[in-house]
Amino acid sequence: MKTEEMVYRELFAELENYEQKGVDISIDGYPASPLQIVTAYMTKEEGTYMRDYILSRDGNIEALIFTDINDYKQAEDTP
Repeated sequence: MKTEEMVYRELFAELENYEQKGVDISIDGYPASPLQIVTAYMTKEEGTYMRDYILSRDGNIEALIFTDINDYKQAEDTP
């Protein structure tokens, strides 16, 4: 069974690989480094992040966007 630390290390390595390939990475609309993404995951209390992959015309990953889906849920619940 994977520990949380192992999961975060794997996520960091994956995102670093994307960054080295020139893939733009952002979180909640702001450019972010792999470390910033992993830190957001580690410190989230109630946040749940969804990944969106933006593909180029030839099918390569061009951008990776992380969005806190709880922010949208809270906005929908606000009268």
